[in-house]
Amino acid sequence: MKVSIITPSFRNSQWLKLCVASIADQQGVELEHIVQDSCSDDGTQDWLPKDPRVKAFIEKDTGMYDAVNRGMKRATGEIIAYLNCDEQYLPGALKAVVEAFEKNPKADIVLADTLIVDAQGQFICCRKSLVPWPLHAWTYTPTLTSSIFFRRRVRDEFNLYFDTRWRDIGDAMWMKDAMDMRLKMTVLRRYTSIFTETGDNMNLKPNSIREKRRSARMQPAWARWFRWPLLQMHRVRAACNRLYWENPFTYSLYSLTSPEKRVDVFVPKPTGIWWQRHADAQPQKPL
Repeated sequence: MKVSIITPSFRNSQWLKLCVASIADQQGVELEHIVQDSCSDDGTQDWLPKDPRVKAFIEKDTGMYDAVNRGMKRATGEIIAYLNCDEQYLPGALKAVVEAFEKNPKADIVLADTLIVDAQGQFICCRKSLVPWPLHAWTYTPTLTSSIFFRRRVRDEFNLYFDTRWRDIGDAMWMKDAMDMRLKMTVLRRYTSIFTETGDNMNLKPNSIREKRRSARMQPAWARWFRWPLLQMHRVRAACNRLYWENPFTYSLYSLTSPEKRVDVFVPKPTGIWWQRHADAQPQKPL
């Protein structure tokens, strides 16, 4: 199966180079990497159109999700995913994803696991995926977009694109739509991607906070009032599936100090808790 990866880009040249390298060195899989750059003026245009590893489209868009949708419409692979500039794939990730789809022919979406690192590439935490329960659709999505992969039929038969009315939380709303459509999902229990906590991630900015509050106001009353118990239910489920524990391991990534060669990082005491974001899940008053 051919895999199409879409990367939305705007003024992220140094991180984009690492992202491109992590896709280009994937082995044992046919792929295309579509980069949708919104006319960046940070030097991206000096190298991106000349890079033979990507299909570069430099054109204005209305935001990240518009860029992803444009790339999705251009994608020719049987499997589609999107990877942001500050994210990378781990070695062998895409081959494992193709094998997961081959073993699960009825699956529309494969959810894999993610490593969170800091701007220097040092480990922060593991994030293991679960197939989301509809009951949690309004409260918590137990996966990151860097490790979501879906068949082309999700685009062609279900017409499921990202809602461009959102600028920061459209991925969570996409997953909710996928659940509403009852798309079949399965988990690949393997780390396939890296998310870099750069300090400038979009989901840390004021607009993301405003959109989260806006989506909270859209929630049915039961979801607002029972948000905290539902979160605890998720945590119990995560604990039962051993999502918070991991044995020592080594991962390999590109870094700002090593943009052309992967470097290995050993993690002696992994954790599944993202302490920097943990406060976001604390109880809140219903809106």
